[in-house]
Amino acid sequence: MNHAIYRVTSFELLAPYTLLVSFDDDTQQTIDFEDVLAGELYRPLRDPAIFNQVRIDPEVHTLVWLNGADYDPETLHDWTEYREALIERAHQWELVLA
Repeated sequence: MNHAIYRVTSFELLAPYTLLVSFDDDTQQTIDFEDVLAGELYRPLRDPAIFNQVRIDPEVHTLVWLNGADYDPETLHDWTEYREALIERAHQWELVLA
């Protein structure tokens, strides 16, 4: 199975939980993370102060947060393909924690 390799080159905070992410292939993706911020790792990012601490990891070139949350750059690059599955997974995590 081929797995595309992308690098996040920059990002811009557009709105709460929404980033404009730029990649090394000169593409961009606007990503609203709000619906996927669930579970032990991602739920803390619902706090805007924590979400806004997002950075680009210099080694793996993806978005990372101080609590260890991150996403594969390929997932970010092709967000529209993964969005619904990620939302469903987040919903399942919330059911488990309820």
